[in-house]
Amino acid sequence: MIRALTGFSTRSPWKVIALWAVLGIALTILGQAFVFRASQPGTGGFLPERYDSAAALGVAERHFGARPDVEPLTVLVARRDGAALTAADERRIDDRAAALSRRWITMPRDEKTPPVLTEDHSQRPRVTPALTSPDRKLRLLSVELKGNPADPGVQSTYRAFRDQARSEFEVAGLRTGFTGGLASMVDDQDAEKTRSMVVGLVVVGVIVLLHVLVFRSVLAALLPLVAVTVIGGAAMGTVVLGALLSGIRLAPSTPGLINVVLVGIGVDYFLFLLFRFREQLRAHPEQSGREAAAVVAGRVGTAITSAALTIVAAFATLGVATFGQFRVLGPAIAVSVLVMLWGSLTLLPALLAVCGRRMFWPSRSLDRSARGGAAARTGAWTVRRPAALVLVCLAVLGALAAGTAGMRMDYGGRAAGEERTAAAQTAAEIAESLPAGVSDPAGVFVTAVGGGPVDAAGLNGMVRALGAVEGVGQVAPPVLSGDGRAARIDLFLDADPLGQEARDLVSGPVRDAVVANRPAGTEAHVGGTAAVFADVAVAVGKDLKVVFPVAAVLIAVILFLLLRSLLAPVVLMLAVGLGFAATLGASALVFQHGLGRPGVDFTLPLVLFLFVVALGTDYNILVTDRIREEMARPGPARAAVARAVRHTAPAIASAGLVLAASFASLAVNPAPATQQVGFATALGILLSAFVLSIALVPALAALLGRSLWWPVLRRPVSDEDGTGRGGGAWGPDAEGQSTGGPDGASPYGVTGNGYGDPYGGPEAGPRPVSLPLSPSRPGDRPTGAR
Repeated sequence: MIRALTGFSTRSPWKVIALWAVLGIALTILGQAFVFRASQPGTGGFLPERYDSAAALGVAERHFGARPDVEPLTVLVARRDGAALTAADERRIDDRAAALSRRWITMPRDEKTPPVLTEDHSQRPRVTPALTSPDRKLRLLSVELKGNPADPGVQSTYRAFRDQARSEFEVAGLRTGFTGGLASMVDDQDAEKTRSMVVGLVVVGVIVLLHVLVFRSVLAALLPLVAVTVIGGAAMGTVVLGALLSGIRLAPSTPGLINVVLVGIGVDYFLFLLFRFREQLRAHPEQSGREAAAVVAGRVGTAITSAALTIVAAFATLGVATFGQFRVLGPAIAVSVLVMLWGSLTLLPALLAVCGRRMFWPSRSLDRSARGGAAARTGAWTVRRPAALVLVCLAVLGALAAGTAGMRMDYGGRAAGEERTAAAQTAAEIAESLPAGVSDPAGVFVTAVGGGPVDAAGLNGMVRALGAVEGVGQVAPPVLSGDGRAARIDLFLDADPLGQEARDLVSGPVRDAVVANRPAGTEAHVGGTAAVFADVAVAVGKDLKVVFPVAAVLIAVILFLLLRSLLAPVVLMLAVGLGFAATLGASALVFQHGLGRPGVDFTLPLVLFLFVVALGTDYNILVTDRIREEMARPGPARAAVARAVRHTAPAIASAGLVLAASFASLAVNPAPATQQVGFATALGILLSAFVLSIALVPALAALLGRSLWWPVLRRPVSDEDGTGRGGGAWGPDAEGQSTGGPDGASPYGVTGNGYGDPYGGPEAGPRPVSLPLSPSRPGDRPTGAR
């Protein structure tokens, strides 16, 4: 199947390239146009209805007209001279608020974008007076704008409203401030716009520069980015269109994570192909570029498929999560990785076939044999002192993993001393005069059992009990819904609604007071941001206990099928697990203890586990597969490990740096959660590549020797026929195809005969025969020994 697919792509490369160009561009445009229509703002909508806050949200939507696509804002209005507001000031504020409610806010249009691909977010905002602070220093207005706050169109509409509101109140000698989720997001993006653009350009420059240094070729440096961009755009479009057709709503962070994952793994897969393609052309100068591309794509395709399926299996396990944000994220990334896999087996081989030897122009590296260099020295040192290297790696990883002690989860709390934007300064000013939760109150929603009317007077006992709860700054009178079948009681907490104190308050004393004091024949649910995140914490905790073991089992099964060993997958999984713990501990040390954040983001453990374990396993597949091939040859096991490190370390190092650079670009994102994901994943990939795959796993293989492959790999016998095939572990199959050896099963690394590296002299076995056979011509015969 894989060879048939790659064979067709190399035989008809221009057809494949044309098809990908059309589909890639079309799906990219559609994905960008509809991504925000397929995304769901907020977090509460991702909770199952059995959670208390989700039930409260349902009551708010059914009886109070709350809409999940409505973004609330709080507008602070105060006198410019700082004096207390008079009754006349309050009337002027309310009059101008009413005028703003009647005014149509027009969204600025982008003339370059066709109207059919844009959604017009022009609207009439709902502006209502909320309250005046006890010291009469400020009056708050509640504003509702419709749309996804991550949508640039909604953000443009907010900016237009903000400018109009400032002008409206400035005429009356009043100043304004804006806070809330949308205001904070816009302020953060405006503050970080230049830096984010610079960082993005730097990341692209680093990837291009790395390719130039490795391949000494402009085409090899630029073509991977172009190809991966086309495939990535097609993948994103596929996910977005699938979400729209199925009615599934994506989380706001999903598109960004997909883009980073696809750029990283896509460039990685292209690197694996390029390294092998260069070595194939060096070893077989008589082959055309198209023939070499067919051979390489068929061999590398198997390993790329195994690596991609590992990622797919890991993320697909999120489909069993109860928290909807995870349940949507997993399949979305799994689908996008499958599209990238399809592109890696079709478009990338087609590009190699078309470019041929020109891929490496103007470099003359094809005219000379590869030198061992640092990779050979690393392999030699690894097998000389494997025990010492294992101890060093364990000490480093263990020290980092110790950071998990005392680690806490963060659900959006603000770090002490973090840089304040205008929205944050407005929130701080409000908190000086009113309870901290006044701009984001918790709510108690009461309904009658059976759907009958609710008696507001019967809720007085609950109101008094809630007012007596320590930490509740103020309780608003009950408000009946328009149909009289539900009541809402707003609670203004003294604690920051995004902090742990508020979550503990609503999930403990507040809910206890509600249960103990609700009138007979009624149901009551506690909602609001603090309640939502308290329930999210419970849901995530349950999901971690399910997803972790399921993902680990699936990855272990894939490793077992690929490596055909019982011991090797166990060694790899233990190594990757230690790498995960070290990465999570380092993240806690940096963000919780170093930068003073309340903890690590609540999504980080699960996302990090999947990214580091799944993506990091790619590199382990690369090195262990090569170790297995080398150990199938005659000679000492440690010599085989040294050769494997020499051949695979350059590809692992290059791919790891590219993938880490891709994720590092997220570390400058204004969103704290995205910053942590970017930093932690980049660190985890670097640890996986340089500590696990290049150092720890080869050192363990050197210590365990061929027993690592028990019970499948047979010890090679003496080379009696002079072919170098070592008798039983590899050789030609029934069709005459080479199934192993230097030109056989291993999909990576250089084509070598063992000479020239530290353990590749005559003692490693006779010079093997090269079998340059193309999958498209199984009847070809060997060209002879080199």
